[in-house]
Amino acid sequence: MRLRGTSLAVLFLGAGVATAAAQSPEAQHEETFRAMVAAVNDRALERLDALIADDLVRHSQATPDVTVRSLDDFKEFLRSDFAMVPDSRIECPMVAAQGDLLASWCTYEGTQQGAMGPFPPTGKRFALDFAGFMRFEGGRIAEMWVTWDNLAALSQLGHFPPPEAEAGS
Repeated sequence: MRLRGTSLAVLFLGAGVATAAAQSPEAQHEETFRAMVAAVNDRALERLDALIADDLVRHSQATPDVTVRSLDDFKEFLRSDFAMVPDSRIECPMVAAQGDLLASWCTYEGTQQGAMGPFPPTGKRFALDFAGFMRFEGGRIAEMWVTWDNLAALSQLGHFPPPEAEAGS
């Protein structure tokens, strides 16, 4: 329902309640994005249903073998990530929104307890900066582009340089 071009939808996030009518679309997008990050950090994937479009598309050169073409795919990707890094946390100190797009600069931190592709668990902690862009449609995240430096993570975890390269030095 719309009144004077403003949505009357109500967003329930945490303990606070904010009406969308009192917020700009950009403020709504930032609130939705931060609620998504909180849901991931809390491992409360059911909360993503209200925040992410069912037909979400995720793009990432950092994970070329991972295909995300739906909310269910995204949840499965997250479950796999939680298995690799059970204590992972995401913090996003920089977020900027314009129109239906939102940009973020975040840090992912945790301990590798499971295999990362061909790389065995190390039990080591690492921290990795990453950047993301989100496109919103109907108030939910419909598309995301995410990138990070895999080499930085592999180096912190002791996977790089590879053991063979060290032996030949």
